[in-house]
Amino acid sequence: MKKKKLILVLNCGSSSLKFSIINPDNEICYLSGIAECLYLNNSQIKWNCNNIQYQKLFLNPMSHENIFDFILKKIFITEKAIFSQVVAIGHRVVHGGIKLTSTTIINNKVINEIKKAIIFSPIHNPVNLMGIQLTLNTFPELSKKNVAVFDTAFYKNIPKKAYLYAIPYYLYHDYGIRRYGAHGISHQYVMYQTSVILNKKINQLNMISCHLGNGSSVSAIYKGICVDTSMGLTPLEGLVMGTRSGDIDPSIIFFMYKKLKISINEINTILTFKSGLLGLSNISSDFRDVESQYYINKKAKYAVDVFCYRLKKYISSYISLMNGVLDGIVFTGGIGENSPLVRKLSIDNLSLMGLISIDEEKNNNFKKQKNHFINTNGSIPILVIPTNEELAIAKKTKKCINVQSIQ
Repeated sequence: MKKKKLILVLNCGSSSLKFSIINPDNEICYLSGIAECLYLNNSQIKWNCNNIQYQKLFLNPMSHENIFDFILKKIFITEKAIFSQVVAIGHRVVHGGIKLTSTTIINNKVINEIKKAIIFSPIHNPVNLMGIQLTLNTFPELSKKNVAVFDTAFYKNIPKKAYLYAIPYYLYHDYGIRRYGAHGISHQYVMYQTSVILNKKINQLNMISCHLGNGSSVSAIYKGICVDTSMGLTPLEGLVMGTRSGDIDPSIIFFMYKKLKISINEINTILTFKSGLLGLSNISSDFRDVESQYYINKKAKYAVDVFCYRLKKYISSYISLMNGVLDGIVFTGGIGENSPLVRKLSIDNLSLMGLISIDEEKNNNFKKQKNHFINTNGSIPILVIPTNEELAIAKKTKKCINVQSIQ
């Protein structure tokens, strides 16, 4: 039996960890799983192998390290026949910094650049590096087959007028302070899927992509090029998120420091880990927990309403970048794919000459892998497209390895 050439993909989020073993040629996923609610009391992991579902709930909050250890010792060893066919490992890395703007083989130089970019992505890059280091140590035979796929690479063509901040220019020129974006792998994946669904060439596609999850962002895509995005220097800017504040008046930081005597480190902790849905609702950083109390808890309602209001403002502003032609608005990510309430509140009263409207029945009854459209007849297409960052990473990893082999 011919040995398959499979790709192991590690996708580490701020509160989750996804892993997959994929054949990038036929797009078959042989093993996949997701660990969710990390660092919370309801940490759990689910995985699928040979169409058999498995699940484990943990009695104590699990860290990324704990979950890595469980996956390696309990899942990969059990499924040794599949893992033995892995020829490369693809890692999602959120921030490539100034120099890393395309998929690349991981070496010490690349690792050092990812470390330098931690200042821009303090939540994600350390976790991404943890996954890289773990695989390098655990699978030395694949040490030269580890590939970094960067979220920020999707934004390398954003125009200067969109990525510059109105601060002294030397801060950009000398220190790289600019808008970089995040979730680029997901936005790029749904862009390609949208082009297929709408039967429109990439270089003619104008769309707004909404990736909504524990981390959330919106990207404006004009003629197949991302021209603006909501996240900035770091993934803290933009939409309301699970624990991140998103956009705030910078003077709030000065007020907290000078008037409230809160240290800079604690302000960073507040804005990054104690704000967003968690800070507004005082319930949870998990949107499902907050949404479940939307109609019975005022703070939960405030949190969801602010989340959707911020999203609606970004969608509205990005419509103005489409030069009068918008082909579609796409919802993806855990919240975007699973919350009819968010989709409704974000689109309600949003208009482009009256041409944007959600069909409530389609929205409420959307089923993954079935109908992508949730708009009314005559409306600009509004789509829900399940993202598949792992498949995108597997394909980019294979391509990078093949290029290296040719060289």
